[in-house]
Amino acid sequence: MQTAARLRFSAEHYLAWEATQAEKHEFVAGEVFAMLGARQDHVIVSGNIFAALKQRLRGTPCRAYVADMKLKVEAADAFFYPDVMVSCHPEDRKSEQFISNPTLIVEVLSDSTANYDRGGKFVAYRKLDSLKEYLVVDIEARRVECFRRTADNDWLLHDYVGEADCDLSSLNIRLPMADIFEDIEAV
Repeated sequence: MQTAARLRFSAEHYLAWEATQAEKHEFVAGEVFAMLGARQDHVIVSGNIFAALKQRLRGTPCRAYVADMKLKVEAADAFFYPDVMVSCHPEDRKSEQFISNPTLIVEVLSDSTANYDRGGKFVAYRKLDSLKEYLVVDIEARRVECFRRTADNDWLLHDYVGEADCDLSSLNIRLPMADIFEDIEAV
């Protein structure tokens, strides 16, 4: 994440300003950060996950969203653009600019964001009471790390590699690893 000329805003001013921008910016506690463009593999994997979720969620109250939808994390005074997220909350269906109650968030790692996706961003995401699972997708390692919230509000890691299906218990669906990494060249 790169800073956008160290601009400082309130959340309301950020939303108004962001609506006029050609590029996307995330907002954290008054600071605005420009979103960098993604590599082709990142876009393909994000698209694969979105398409698989959309297909499996048909006929349910849940909706999958791709990178252009903002996520509001009020407890962190932040707005993010996750690669993919799913919300089953009726209030999110009414919102035009952002959702606030995701069940699942997916971040596809890149060299420039990996530490933040696993660190500060995950700290903010854990403040969302609605969030049940957080997927971190490592394209290079062909690995999906699924952090699942337990009944005690702890986060348990389920590590998926190889041919195993990625189990998303919060949505009662499974995503085959072959679907997630479809069209990605072997390294």
